[in-house]
Amino acid sequence: MERTWYPDGLDAEELAWQRLYGPWKQSTPAEAREVLDGYDGEWWIAGGWAIEAFTGVRREHEDVDVSLWRRDIERLRLHLKGKYDLWSNGGGRLKPLTDERPEQPAEADQIWLRKHALSPWEFDLVVNPDRDGRWVFRRDPELDYVLHDISWVAPDGIRYLNPEIVLAYKAKQARPKDEQDLAATLPLLTDERRTWLADMIDHLHPGHAWIETVRA
Repeated sequence: MERTWYPDGLDAEELAWQRLYGPWKQSTPAEAREVLDGYDGEWWIAGGWAIEAFTGVRREHEDVDVSLWRRDIERLRLHLKGKYDLWSNGGGRLKPLTDERPEQPAEADQIWLRKHALSPWEFDLVVNPDRDGRWVFRRDPELDYVLHDISWVAPDGIRYLNPEIVLAYKAKQARPKDEQDLAATLPLLTDERRTWLADMIDHLHPGHAWIETVRA
């Protein structure tokens, strides 16, 4: 079905969404680094920006996927106090995190940031659980890893998830942009990483179309 695009660049679905929740600003990893300058907790970038940082292949991005530990939410709130408002998002239920009620609901695994009610949303943060300090894989919470083993630091100092981890997440939806990221990444992966990715996709999504492509 063809979408109708409006002069401001929004299609009907996106326009309806923004009328309800408010507009979004397209942010970058560099802007995330500026916002988090001085924050003493760990944070990292996932999603398409992590693929671009690894491959050097440019593409359009709707947002930047910033992640941090769930245990550090209050540390982040205090770091951003007076600069950004934090809103928990659990299945579309938005709740401000304030001095009076700073607790993140257990079912909410996202935090939206904006400077105030009249400004656009700037960042959608994913809060990641840990198990004894190890990164828990949300696609299969039985699995956990040392963060530094499944991420890397770029020359600009920003930490990114390893591309095979990002692609294991992306396999679930396999949208056109995910297919694009897969094609850009595969030629650069070592045999060990390709094997891990194929095995993980087979574990999460048996019979997935990507499995044969990754093993080729």
